[in-house]
Amino acid sequence: MGSRTITLRRQVAFLVTALVLLWAFAAWMTLRDGANMLGVNELNAKVYEPSEPLIAALQQERRASVVYLGSAVRDRRALEETREATDSAVASFVEQSQRWQARLAGSDESDKLIQDTVARLEQLGDTRKPVDDTVVDRATAIAGYTEVIDSIFQVWRSLGQLDDEHIANTTANLIDLKRAWEVMSQQDALVTGALTAGRISPAEHAEFTKLVGTYRFLIQDTGPRLSGDDQVALRQLTTGDVFERLRRYEDQVVEAGPTGAPRLTIADWQETSQAARDAVNDLILARGDALVAAAVPVVVGIVLRLLFATGLGALMVWASLLASRHLVRRMDRLRRDAGELATDKLPTVIERLSRGEHVDVRAEAPDLDYGRDEFGQVGLAFNDVQHTAIRAAVEQAELRRDVNSMFLNISRRTQGLVHRQLTVLTEMQRQEDDAATLERLFDIDHLATRMRRNAENLIVLTGATSPRTWKRDIPILDVVRGAVAEVEDYTRVSVLPMADAGLAGRAVADATHLLAELIENGLSFSPPTTPVHVTGQAVANGYAVEVEDRGLGMDPEGLAAANARLASPDGFRLSDNPQLGLFVVARLAARLGARVHLKESAYGGTTAVVLFPSDLVTDSPTTNTNAGLRGPQADTQALAIVGARQPAADSGQAPAQPSTAVVATQQTPATVVSEPTPTAPDGVADGVTDTGLPQRVRRAPQAVEATALPATPTPERDPEAVRQKISAFQDGTRRGRAAGADNDQDGDGTSTPVGS
Repeated sequence: MGSRTITLRRQVAFLVTALVLLWAFAAWMTLRDGANMLGVNELNAKVYEPSEPLIAALQQERRASVVYLGSAVRDRRALEETREATDSAVASFVEQSQRWQARLAGSDESDKLIQDTVARLEQLGDTRKPVDDTVVDRATAIAGYTEVIDSIFQVWRSLGQLDDEHIANTTANLIDLKRAWEVMSQQDALVTGALTAGRISPAEHAEFTKLVGTYRFLIQDTGPRLSGDDQVALRQLTTGDVFERLRRYEDQVVEAGPTGAPRLTIADWQETSQAARDAVNDLILARGDALVAAAVPVVVGIVLRLLFATGLGALMVWASLLASRHLVRRMDRLRRDAGELATDKLPTVIERLSRGEHVDVRAEAPDLDYGRDEFGQVGLAFNDVQHTAIRAAVEQAELRRDVNSMFLNISRRTQGLVHRQLTVLTEMQRQEDDAATLERLFDIDHLATRMRRNAENLIVLTGATSPRTWKRDIPILDVVRGAVAEVEDYTRVSVLPMADAGLAGRAVADATHLLAELIENGLSFSPPTTPVHVTGQAVANGYAVEVEDRGLGMDPEGLAAANARLASPDGFRLSDNPQLGLFVVARLAARLGARVHLKESAYGGTTAVVLFPSDLVTDSPTTNTNAGLRGPQADTQALAIVGARQPAADSGQAPAQPSTAVVATQQTPATVVSEPTPTAPDGVADGVTDTGLPQRVRRAPQAVEATALPATPTPERDPEAVRQKISAFQDGTRRGRAAGADNDQDGDGTSTPVGS
């Protein structure tokens, strides 16, 4: 990795760290020898010294146990005395070896072996009990004590693995001599027990022969590996009178065999064996003390070298820290200020500028000033980046405002044209008697209503409010039916029974638009033979409306992505136009304070749940809601709701009109005056639905003005004939649409459905 990819702070830290590591390595190389020496001294005090009397006590108890087993008249006094001495030595060893100093000086392996030895010592009663009950032979009793002593030798062997080669070799040689001393103790116990019993078994004779060969081999093998003085001392010991007499006694026992009786007394054997063992042990202890004493001046020299090495290294490190302190502090301040500006101040300023707010950039995101050296140049470069980002944010905000203004202008113009178109269609519907022509006019009226909703999508995306508003509350059922009237295939929509409730007038336009988008989505993504169900009910937090289709549905990932878009109304980008419906619904829901959630339907399709908050939900209105209409297109929206209240919108079947007048009233939008009166301007009385909405009665076309000629009643047609004609026309239209669904391209400009 090149230096250009490493920060200045890291480079300084790397240099200082390298210097510290070099100093630490030199200090450790000097300290390690001293630590080893000190560790030897600590282990000698906490493990070696308390284990020496412990081994001697265990050897004495082992010999006393075999004597007790071999005696014809058993005296427990000597046995109990040796056991008391053993228990005292065990307590001292356990207390000393469990201290933290011993664990720190030793290794993990030595600590594990020490714990194993402690466990064996705590189970010493299991070895003593068979001896007390005289249910064990002498060889087995000897083996039980030997296992405990061997575990102590394993501890010694692990503690001798030190880094200093001379100390490690000397320690290993002394342990081998100590092992020979232990083997001599084993043969002493075996012979003493056999002489006490007056016989030696074949197994004991074979074991004795092996022990003799073992300790002699250990002494001969260890001697050449000792230092010159130690070799001389060991040679003098093994060639002395005591060892000569011991070898003669050993040869007598071996030559006598398992069936013979050696010409040897217990007193002669014990005196000679004990003297030889004491001589070997004294030599070992003397050499061990000399080893520890020789380590003291070595440790002192190591400490002096350590002080010199660490002192010089510390001085160099301190000088390096002083030299880099100012550099690091300036770097930290630059990093902190630049980071705060980049992650906090600058994003906040850009976000506010993007929303079109006026921001004092100099006060909110001041320039960085660090002089004219390298740090200052970095600060100046960052200032340039900041100015460029702010300039880009301002330009982006201006572009967004221009685009929104363009969208809003186009939408307003389209709204005006659609409004005029609906007005002309209303006049034409009033003056037309032919049922087929009325049906075509209704289709055109319905297309214009959908065009108006699509034009309002642009208004929603720009953040402007809808021009259609209500002063009074509207029943939610009428809001749903009004939304159904704004979709193409409204005959497939089934409005199920809904709980009575009203919606605040300020929310009617947006709620109708939102529900129309969801219903359009359900129709677009379900087979043309399946219905889309709409239902609603009051809940604890407001009023919930569900739109359920029976299409192919969406996979879990698609549902999660769609719900995420619905929860982010401000995330729309021009590149996201394929999902325009999602953002329209999200914007409308955010404006209403409602929540929209998509979930899997039990029929395999998708269910959209819209939760209107409690502050928008009122009691179901019973008055004429059209009195609250206002705005340039209030007339067409009011009767769009009325037009949705036909049987076809509720059941999914073709509408059945009782008469020409009823068809014109229920399916055709018409102009509504701002304050309705009991009698229409032309003298024809208006009807009122069960929810309070106006219901006009068509009149026949007149050749002259209503004010010039008296009203002449128009002859009525047969309602059954009109119903049959309209039903047949709609059935043929549905069949034609179904047959050409694969080839026909809809050109009415409907918005992208929610699930697209």
